[in-house]
Amino acid sequence: MSVFLSNAVIAFLLAEFVLLVLMSISLFYVVRIVRSWDYNALTSLQYSLEKQNYLVNTILLFSVCTKIVLFIFFALCLNELSDIVPGAMCSAGVIGSNKFGGILMLTKILLIFGLGIWLVINKLDLQALNFPYLKKKYAIFICLFVMILVELGIEISFFYNIPLKVPVFCCSVTFQAPKLPFGYTNFGLVSAFFVLFFVILALNFLKQSMASFVANLLFLVLSYYAITYFFGLYVYEQPNHKCPYCMLRSDYFYVGYLIWGSLFLGVFYGLMPYLVEIITKTSYSHKLKFSSIWLSVCVLICSLYVLKYYLLRGFLF
Repeated sequence: MSVFLSNAVIAFLLAEFVLLVLMSISLFYVVRIVRSWDYNALTSLQYSLEKQNYLVNTILLFSVCTKIVLFIFFALCLNELSDIVPGAMCSAGVIGSNKFGGILMLTKILLIFGLGIWLVINKLDLQALNFPYLKKKYAIFICLFVMILVELGIEISFFYNIPLKVPVFCCSVTFQAPKLPFGYTNFGLVSAFFVLFFVILALNFLKQSMASFVANLLFLVLSYYAITYFFGLYVYEQPNHKCPYCMLRSDYFYVGYLIWGSLFLGVFYGLMPYLVEIITKTSYSHKLKFSSIWLSVCVLICSLYVLKYYLLRGFLF
């Protein structure tokens, strides 16, 4: 038996392949556009390139948005595989079943952020009259295309190497040992989490895009540990259940999608303005307010689970 017999895996890889074909077609025209583009030229070639540019933008906009949606489908696919992989109780067991899982997840997260940046640059380019960021956005696309090729290779290797006869470790083993960074205790971890959250709110209010960029990077790492090793305990209502993936399951009403989704959106809007300013040389700090909104949603949900448990039980873990 192979995981490639799973309908979810086949559908996922087929969708990935179709998107790769669309992006490959776009890449052919992108190279031609970048090499010959001259907005001030009044030639038939330039007129043809402008028409091709609109076509390519339409294809890429569809492909990029679909690629982001496929990240959610990938998470659902892992949940389905956890039912057929021996020893796996959730996505953690599937991801950790071979050496490609962790690399694949990291690659996908980096790609999601990169594709999000591309969408912003593309929007700004289309809003301007003379396409000032055309070559820059296509240079970014070429880099992302290479990453997508690498990602597809890792995906195939990951799915091919998932063992179906040998039991794998799951979250009860993978996240059981204390793995908090810098010797943090739970109290220190949660304290740092809230302090950094309020620092980010202040930086976003002051529109300090570079400082917010650094703070959000730190917050992303810190939040992973805080949600996995502290807030997650109150989502599961079990003191020894440490897992970032189980909350994505129906047993917990899929609340993990809201927690992790709001965190990633908040961090994205915290990182994006500084990167856009570097690329476009124009201020984009007004978007930092969305970082504050989404991070507040994440922190509020996590805090409500802790408060709910305390009010019902009268103590905390």
